[in-house]
Amino acid sequence: MTDVVLQTDLPAPMVRGKVRDTYDLGDNMLIVATDRISALDLVLPTGVPRKGEMLTQLSAWWFERIGEVVPHHFIAVIDASNAEELVPFPLPENCHRRSMLVRKAQPHSAECIMRGYISGSGWREYKRDGSVCGIQLPEGLTESDRLPEPIFTPSTKADVGEHDENINYEQLEGIVGGETANAMAKRSRAVYDYGHQVALERDVIIADTKFEFGLRNEETILIDEVLTPDSSRFWPLSEYKPGGSQPSFDKQPVRDWLAGTGWKDGDPAPDVPNDVVAATTDRYLTLYRTLTGEDLPG
Repeated sequence: MTDVVLQTDLPAPMVRGKVRDTYDLGDNMLIVATDRISALDLVLPTGVPRKGEMLTQLSAWWFERIGEVVPHHFIAVIDASNAEELVPFPLPENCHRRSMLVRKAQPHSAECIMRGYISGSGWREYKRDGSVCGIQLPEGLTESDRLPEPIFTPSTKADVGEHDENINYEQLEGIVGGETANAMAKRSRAVYDYGHQVALERDVIIADTKFEFGLRNEETILIDEVLTPDSSRFWPLSEYKPGGSQPSFDKQPVRDWLAGTGWKDGDPAPDVPNDVVAATTDRYLTLYRTLTGEDLPG
């Protein structure tokens, strides 16, 4: 099995997230996507080969296309051709192609979720309340139905090991302020609408997705990753059948396996079996090839 990168240790101040190790380079940052995988808000001890490369390369593919839609932090993917020029210290080869140089921004303390279809936690909330994050939806929807129009449903931004919680728009305004909330909502919708259309042309549905934004030079810009399997729910359009759960290109094999183990909050994180890991890698690589039309480089 291909070697995996579970953590990095570079000579700069670092913040470790669920998947990414982020290094402070002054006015810019270096974001290294590891092969760590999380499910049910649990970071698992087993890595998924090539996952970090795929997340970085796919984010870059989207960032290069959405610059005219919203401002963002992306500068370049770091590889052997530019590492010496752009990174102020020697970068290990196993960090090439999985690292992004980005402009530094102050992250806003909330996450932005766009839902074009009713699934996941949104479906559970709709069955209970007929609404999602305070947004009333039509009666009679079935699981995975396309919504009349995409809805913006923010959430809290949890630390590692904690759970995000859905909030309504007024609560978002209370966290980040009215002007910032408006910018986050408008820019989330713009990126989702663009990404959804691009993906449909490639036989892929983006059912929902999560964005993060930050403040740079008094402007709210898109940060972190964008439209990847770790932040989005991707379905093959040719297999789409509303009325139940859908086949997906994301880490669902890991979620399903973990749920099937009977794992509960507080239990130790279990090792992921090789067949589940292999199935997850295959989904990530298939999605990359389907969206971009090319195999993952490297």
